[in-house]
Amino acid sequence: MNPLWIILGVVVILIIWFIAIFNKLQRLKLNREQAFADIDVQLKQRHDLIPQLVATVKGYAAQEENVLTQVTQARNRAMSAGTVNDKIAAEVALSGAMSQFSMQMEAYPDLKSNQNFMQLQNEMSDIENKLAAVRRFFNSATKELNVKTKTFPNNIIAGMFKISEEPFFDVGVVQREVLDQAPKIEF
Repeated sequence: MNPLWIILGVVVILIIWFIAIFNKLQRLKLNREQAFADIDVQLKQRHDLIPQLVATVKGYAAQEENVLTQVTQARNRAMSAGTVNDKIAAEVALSGAMSQFSMQMEAYPDLKSNQNFMQLQNEMSDIENKLAAVRRFFNSATKELNVKTKTFPNNIIAGMFKISEEPFFDVGVVQREVLDQAPKIEF
């Protein structure tokens, strides 16, 4: 057998291998982008619902203007964020503001019995549950991409095409501090 055919065969195999890894990395990137698009749909619903919720609460909680302002500002930053990473950071901040908002609203029994508020709160709760589900899918897609970009031999091809490790959609530092605290139970 001619050594030229062997070398040509090895080169063809390497090219096919290279193309297969590159295509796999591209599919994983697209899968992550699709997962974030699913998050974007839920975030849009959330952003549309927040002004209604804030307007309903304003009548009951005029003295809580600071919390309402924080929620509105966080929503505006989240809506104007451009990149996926900017959106993740802005949404983490919005989630923190919404947590403060929810805690403040517990102090208003009349508000909690208001039908409009209850409907909006139920819709917000539903959206938050859907967001949690699509975030899990996004993080799964991100993990799969990150594993492929960090493992040999994929990391060589990923480096050549500047496909790098991507951040997860997590709760953020502030929210993590809140979650790490034991809940206060009062009777």
